[in-house]
Amino acid sequence: MSDESLLEFPCDFPIKIMGRESAEFQSLARSLVEKHTGPLTDAAVVTALSRNGKFVSVTVTVVAQSQEQLDNIYRELTSNDEVLMAL
Repeated sequence: MSDESLLEFPCDFPIKIMGRESAEFQSLARSLVEKHTGPLTDAAVVTALSRNGKFVSVTVTVVAQSQEQLDNIYRELTSNDEVLMAL
């Protein structure tokens, strides 16, 4: 496996996190990403409700420093039971 990435770092990288709608989920999604990036601005976090209002997507745009950092963020997100999907 190659360590090369198609991305050039640092770069803006959006991460979409989906889960059940609640204020707690939105805070959780943000805090899981901030463990690996440090504090995010409010402008870096955008939420959207599903049509029926049961689910929410939280898109967090991070300034990615490395492929390793992105991999760690995705591992953190997908290991959490509240996160239904991370793209």
